[in-house]
Amino acid sequence: AQPTDDKGAYRLERRPLPDTLPSNDTGKTLTPTQVYQMNVGAVCGIATQVTTNVWGQTTTSACTGSGFVLTEDGYIVTNCHVVENGISITAQLTDGRTLPAMLVGADSVSDLAVLHIDTTGLTPAQFGDSDSLRVGDTVVAIGDPLGVKFRGTYTDGIISGIGRDMDMDGRTMTLIQTNAALNNGNSGGPLINCYGQVIGINTMKMGSSSTVSVEGL
Repeated sequence: AQPTDDKGAYRLERRPLPDTLPSNDTGKTLTPTQVYQMNVGAVCGIATQVTTNVWGQTTTSACTGSGFVLTEDGYIVTNCHVVENGISITAQLTDGRTLPAMLVGADSVSDLAVLHIDTTGLTPAQFGDSDSLRVGDTVVAIGDPLGVKFRGTYTDGIISGIGRDMDMDGRTMTLIQTNAALNNGNSGGPLINCYGQVIGINTMKMGSSSTVSVEGL
């Protein structure tokens, strides 16, 4: 997102998205190490500067999350809630570069956003079919829990449920349930099957309250 003036107005540049996305359809089950090596280069950290105004007081804060590369020429997908209301967005790549990102489009209902960074030669993620998932399938997540300090953290689990309807900020989302460990900062990162294919985006974690203790949801 690139503001055009000091008031934070955005210039939205529409770029064509690809008709198809790459897919590893060999059907070969990979080891956990192979899955990580295949995908870590496609995962990036997302940092958003957010300005809020409460009772006439303007404050700026930072929101961090994860994302992953759609195409080698700079398209990245993340969660909408990671970048919404941002006055600037940056993407930190696996090679250490931090580049400004432009918001191409976002949808709060599905909690998805597409960014573009001005570079080429990126490693895109491989994509699979989430409709083929079964409860008990092995999955892994890669992302930046708690920010860049734990960059590229890899956690594993299984598909714990399919088609879970969850209410979030007044909207209902139909989600995949997993027990792979997720924390603040994992939002927008990929959920990956045993073939190294992205089959979901990590969006929500159920939190504990004063009356209910929650683990692995």
